[in-house]
Amino acid sequence: MSAPHRLDRGHTDDLMSFLAASPTPYHAVANAAERLEKAGFRQVSETDAWEGSSGGKYVLRGGAIIAWYVPESAAPHTPYRIIGAHTDSPNLRVKPLPDSGAHGWRQVAVEIYGGPLMNSWLDRDLGLAGRLTLRDGSTRLVNVDRPLLRVPQLAIHLDRAVSSDGLKLDKQRHLQPIWGLGDDVRDGDLIAFLEEELGLGAGEVTGWDLMTHSVEAPAYLGRDNELVAGPRMDNLLSVHAGVAALAAVSPGELPYIPVLAAFDHEENGSQSDTGADGPLLGGVLERSVFARGGSYEDRARAFAGTVCLSSDTGHAVHPNYAERHDPTHHPRVNGGPILKVNVNNRYATDGSGRAVWAAACEKAGVPFQSFVSNNSMPCGTTIGPITAARHGIKTVDIGVAILSMHSVRELCGADDPHLLANALVAFLEG
Repeated sequence: MSAPHRLDRGHTDDLMSFLAASPTPYHAVANAAERLEKAGFRQVSETDAWEGSSGGKYVLRGGAIIAWYVPESAAPHTPYRIIGAHTDSPNLRVKPLPDSGAHGWRQVAVEIYGGPLMNSWLDRDLGLAGRLTLRDGSTRLVNVDRPLLRVPQLAIHLDRAVSSDGLKLDKQRHLQPIWGLGDDVRDGDLIAFLEEELGLGAGEVTGWDLMTHSVEAPAYLGRDNELVAGPRMDNLLSVHAGVAALAAVSPGELPYIPVLAAFDHEENGSQSDTGADGPLLGGVLERSVFARGGSYEDRARAFAGTVCLSSDTGHAVHPNYAERHDPTHHPRVNGGPILKVNVNNRYATDGSGRAVWAAACEKAGVPFQSFVSNNSMPCGTTIGPITAARHGIKTVDIGVAILSMHSVRELCGADDPHLLANALVAFLEG
């Protein structure tokens, strides 16, 4: 099925702004919270006692956000409709002792996060962003969004075999970015530079979670601007769509409690206090039940009726590598969001979950496509199976088909993000 051409691009314009403003998971959840605040949601602290009032609420923890809307008619056993996503993307992250260099070059020591297409990080103008922890325990976000670092590729004259044997990169030796000149590398220089950027005093920063990002802005691409190129679509495209859908849900008599759960650390296994394999989502949902006067029985009833859409990007058919895809499943960009299926449970979708997704798409007037991996290729996975297994809730894996997944700059259809958001609204409203 082909999607309607030239949809209203307001949603996609806003997605591009969100991508540019969210170079790290910490910035992504801060931006998501700001948008939800404008829609009437209010932050609740995990250390406070919760009360069972209706309305929009959210919890922030590191690079994760859980947001939910309690209708006035909600009972303690009212089930949830959850949009699951993740805020992290593969990149280069700063090591505990960042200051290094050799042969007159000043460099920053980095570690590889997740599974990036490493060649895509070469010869890019890179910024530096993340979270700084101060001596008093507070945190500050930092974003040096200008050309600061670069990982220079070796000239072909010094590596003639690259044309015949392909590019071979050693993760330790070949991906350390340069950021200046000098033989006098001093411990503390990078952090002192960031303190100065934020107007902090020397020695105020005692901890950091920093990562590099391309400073090239997202952009429309193609003869008719029918494509979008940009960073971190995996998976901020889904986070943005989830925020937009939750904010757009009509606050009437909803049969479910709509939820957005955007986790960190999906790209390295989700096993953290802010990952999908941690206790964050379950704790928030349980506390919401108990705050409304519910019992463990109400909690069990609510979870039994809950459905989660795990929304993550998937693979569009690649015109230059069509043989890598399943021969009968060729998702196309701007063909609508995809339903992801794997019988070995790398995705959580089953037949009854497909019916839930199909009903939401039909209600929204959104076409959808199906994705399965080529039987000869290993299949990726998502937070879907983790969410289903950890919380015992029905989960369906969906998303938007893209090219260049895990590159520093990915590619999607300009209409698909809006189509996804429309389907998510229909799902949340039941």
